[in-house]
Amino acid sequence: MRKSLCFTSWALLCFCCCITQAEIFTSIGQMTDLIHTEKELVQSLREYIKAEESKLAEVKSWAKKLDALTRVSTSDPEGYLAHPVNAYKLMKRLNTEWSELESLVLQNPSDGFISNMSIHRQYFPDEEDETGAAKALMRLQDTYQLDSEAFSRGKLPGMHPNAILTVDDCYDMGKTAYNDADYYHAVLWMQQSLKQLDAGEEAVVSKADILDYLSYSVYQMGDLPRAIELTRRLVAIDANHQRAGGNLRYFERLLFKQMNTLNQEQQPASEEPIQLGTYSRPKDHLPEREIYEALCRGEGLQMNEARQSRLFCRYQDGKQNPRLLLKPVKEEDEWDSPHIVRYLNVLSDEEIEKIKELAKPRLARATVRDPKTGVLTTANYRVSKSAWLEEEDDPVIFRVNQRIQDITGLAVDTAELLQVANYGVGGQYEPHYDFSRRPFDRQLKVDGNRLATFLNYMSDVEAGGATVFPDFGAAIRPRKGTAVFWYNLFKSGEGDYRTRHAACPVLVGSKWVSNKWIHERGQEFRRPCGLTEVD
Repeated sequence: MRKSLCFTSWALLCFCCCITQAEIFTSIGQMTDLIHTEKELVQSLREYIKAEESKLAEVKSWAKKLDALTRVSTSDPEGYLAHPVNAYKLMKRLNTEWSELESLVLQNPSDGFISNMSIHRQYFPDEEDETGAAKALMRLQDTYQLDSEAFSRGKLPGMHPNAILTVDDCYDMGKTAYNDADYYHAVLWMQQSLKQLDAGEEAVVSKADILDYLSYSVYQMGDLPRAIELTRRLVAIDANHQRAGGNLRYFERLLFKQMNTLNQEQQPASEEPIQLGTYSRPKDHLPEREIYEALCRGEGLQMNEARQSRLFCRYQDGKQNPRLLLKPVKEEDEWDSPHIVRYLNVLSDEEIEKIKELAKPRLARATVRDPKTGVLTTANYRVSKSAWLEEEDDPVIFRVNQRIQDITGLAVDTAELLQVANYGVGGQYEPHYDFSRRPFDRQLKVDGNRLATFLNYMSDVEAGGATVFPDFGAAIRPRKGTAVFWYNLFKSGEGDYRTRHAACPVLVGSKWVSNKWIHERGQEFRRPCGLTEVD
């Protein structure tokens, strides 16, 4: 039966089975704690405001009472003091009551709030986190081809637009890109900031500041006519701007020289807003960037009808494994060659929550091994947080490892620990191989290379977050409780370079996965060697 008929056929398969039978430059998981922290701080802030209002009300009461007294006393001071009670009360007020008022005014109701802030501040994101979040939005903008206006209005796929970016937010985004010499994104976000400001939106940043960054970024993108037009607008606003005049003369000389060299007449610059696609996005280190991002958007998929006809679904009992005989796992083909399968209902909701609970306190920025030095380091192409869990941590980890062994028929004694990863805002892992290319590190020399990958999806993802294979055009969507499995090596032990894959950036939602990398040692009689290099 073909994969397209899988779900309509499960009932029949279940019936047949019954006849034979007698769970943060980062991680949504950790950021949820910040939401609760912020709520606590808001409550603390309200208590501070209430205390300040109470203090102010008491001071106002004092002022009202004293104002009435001084109006009477100053109208006839001697007559007022002629009464002994008034003389006594004046002494009392100045000696005691004004001191009490002084103490009241000197009271600081903010002490509790400041103390609470100090306790929580150590867990706040720092400048690097803020910059990382801005770059994550730009990464999403590129991958899913979202223009800055759609982003600033919160118009994301499947989401109600209830989160917006202000003029100042867009300006800060552009400045982050500018400071990173990323003039392509600096142009897009400074232009959006300018557009919203021209539309009448209030802002702290001035139009001159936006034009200053925008004009120079446009110049860096090689568009001299538009750079001149923008700089002239800046000079018109602020004739004494310290850079604008000099930049304008420099840009005009450059353009005049270019036109003379090319023997062309100068064309007026376009005054149309700069849109996505106005300038070409700079090339980067990734050769398959366009293919990879197209797959992330659901474009360029190579699953035609002929190939789909070779995909099946079945019950998998692990070659009559005792633990799977009465409850075999549902297996679906995702791809024919290389063979990739998906297993359904591998993890229960309870197991998933327990794994996440164990992993959360240990989540740290995921690392990669530098191919030149062999040293583990963080990298911009892998943006997630991960934790490693051992069987001794909880019985659920033992059960999951045993289940992986039962389903795949491969020994997990030499496998790596269960790795849990959480992808937050724009979290991704660009195209990479799971197997190691020589030279091997010490662990691989003992346990062999990474033979296979067993990847558990522990959450659904509203948009983005697919696992894609650029070499053959496959995209596998996360489905909570399922797992996908493939071999990284041929039976000969050579790496299967077709398995280069990537985790697409998460556009909307939080992506939780756990994976088991199964190594070569211990599989000698479970997966015999092939006779040719590509067996």
